[in-house]
Amino acid sequence: MNNLLSFKTLYDFALSEKVKLKIEKIILVIAMVSFLVHLALIYLKKYTVLNLFQDSNFFDSPIAAIYTPFSFILIYEVYLLIFYLPRSITTYITKQYEIITLIVIRRIFKDLSNLELSFNWFDIKNDIAFTYDIITALILFFLIYVFSYLRESLDRDSSLSSVETSQIKQFIRIKKIMATFLIPIFIFIGLLTFGHWITDSTPENFSAVLKDVNSLFFDEFFAVLIIVDVLLLLVSFFYTDQFHKVIRNSGFIISTILIRMSFSVDGVLNNILIFASIAFGLGILWIHNKFAKNLKLE
Repeated sequence: MNNLLSFKTLYDFALSEKVKLKIEKIILVIAMVSFLVHLALIYLKKYTVLNLFQDSNFFDSPIAAIYTPFSFILIYEVYLLIFYLPRSITTYITKQYEIITLIVIRRIFKDLSNLELSFNWFDIKNDIAFTYDIITALILFFLIYVFSYLRESLDRDSSLSSVETSQIKQFIRIKKIMATFLIPIFIFIGLLTFGHWITDSTPENFSAVLKDVNSLFFDEFFAVLIIVDVLLLLVSFFYTDQFHKVIRNSGFIISTILIRMSFSVDGVLNNILIFASIAFGLGILWIHNKFAKNLKLE
């Protein structure tokens, strides 16, 4: 009994609604301050007040300053992903898709600062990268919209047709335990990767280090999410043997793996893997919903 109370205290400390609102406000303040600091550094460099980062175009355009607050917004999205894990697997997966889409959006701001307006648009590497990213972002936004629609349709059907049993409550309790353990892992990975990035960064090699910033933290974090997804699948076998649910959860693992793989490649292949991950998850959920509907009609 004491163990249950202590776990509930830990869960409420890290993942309650009240804590979520506090973290949201803190992240928004940090994002605003970071934006102003980055903007100040850009203008200090422009007027030669500060001679650092001379070789980095990350401090050349005010547009690039938007990149920094987006990084903190992504941190909050990671927290929301963990927050929604005990509540709904499909909402948890949606958050994964939203995170990778925001990473692409963040990358677009970096692309914008490197644009070269020229008639030779498709001969310039940075301009081509911007074109790929902006098209990918539009497609991903639409796919997430459709995925969310299918998810809400599934949630409505579930609320009308099922009663929360003791088994479901136990499964939710296990997911809460997993989410609680994810918080310190998330903090550890964040501090570790940020520490390595700081030690590797100098004014001379800042441009080279910055190239890998999109995969910073998220490469390792999505590797952890693959393990979480596999554990969710294995635990779910104790509570259901329905074929369509097993396939859905297995498909979501494949989707997460594709997202993780996207961090290891650049260019158009990166965009293709991100698109494929969400398109595959969407297809899996659509077929799952059709399958579940047919079972109810029998």
